[in-house]
Amino acid sequence: MPFEIIRNDIVNMQVDAVVNTANPEPVVGTGVDTAIHKKAGRELLAARQKIGCIDFGDAVITPGFKLNAKYVIHTVGPVWVDGNHQEEQILSSCYRKSLALAKENECESIAFPLIATGNYGFPKHLALKIAVREISAFLLENEMQIYLVVFGKESFELSEKLFKSVGSYIDENYISEKILDEYGSESVNSSHFELRRFKEKLKFKGQIQADFCAEICDSSAIPQSSDEWKNRLKNLDAGFSETLLRLIDRTGKKDSEIYKKANVDRKLFSKIRNNMDYKPSKTTALAFAFALELDIDETRDFIARAGFALSHSSKFDVIVEYFLVSKNYDIYELNEVLFAFDQPLLGA
Repeated sequence: MPFEIIRNDIVNMQVDAVVNTANPEPVVGTGVDTAIHKKAGRELLAARQKIGCIDFGDAVITPGFKLNAKYVIHTVGPVWVDGNHQEEQILSSCYRKSLALAKENECESIAFPLIATGNYGFPKHLALKIAVREISAFLLENEMQIYLVVFGKESFELSEKLFKSVGSYIDENYISEKILDEYGSESVNSSHFELRRFKEKLKFKGQIQADFCAEICDSSAIPQSSDEWKNRLKNLDAGFSETLLRLIDRTGKKDSEIYKKANVDRKLFSKIRNNMDYKPSKTTALAFAFALELDIDETRDFIARAGFALSHSSKFDVIVEYFLVSKNYDIYELNEVLFAFDQPLLGA
């Protein structure tokens, strides 16, 4: 996917460029700066000293030397005071100028740390919001694989309001254990209401199976000739690819607007467009549902054409449902939440 939040050590990223949270003076600072210089070797400091001082919010580029990256982009984030000293504008500039340098140097991939959240004290949830905003805006106009790399869970924070809201929705809707197993045994931890609801689902499922068995046992219901089979197959619902293209046409938007909004790259979209039998992953199917801003019923129908469903027995599905019910189609914000809850991210 074009934009991905991952947990890793940025010095180990195999990308065209890594972004370094540099000291404004040509010296080795702390945190990410120390780690990058240590991995890159002494040549990096020499290159950095030739550049001299860097203004807050500015960015410069050097070779990556012994890093797995071809380049290091050095940017100086703001020192947090109180939010009234242009801290947000400076941080936005760090991302914009770093991405501009990467594009200028024909980078196809870049890895960012969460800039200024270490010793500079920028609030993590606000820094995350700015990073996602600037990266997503860049990707609407450009093609690049962008990673936001966090070293540990403590380095990543959602807004408290969003985290609590999603957490409450999960508590209300998520079935953490199967209420009945395959043989009908009851979970002692399940509520009476959940148990009754699950039994009703099983009863309904059993009726469907019974009806299906009755149909296949009736020889008159089975097509007897190739023409009958062709007629039966003609009546199948449109598949995922055909439905996707039809829905894009309905929006009146360009293909590129939709696949970028879905956090999917051009190569994958081309595969989907050129293969009417293409079977996407669930995360890709849902990404397009969000890009198309489908409601929850439309989403269920859409992903069913790829063989998927939404279930309250999956924490991933419940989080996705929360965003659909809230009509929040910001896939990047959804991925922030999925990452915080250790779930797969939407996109290719």
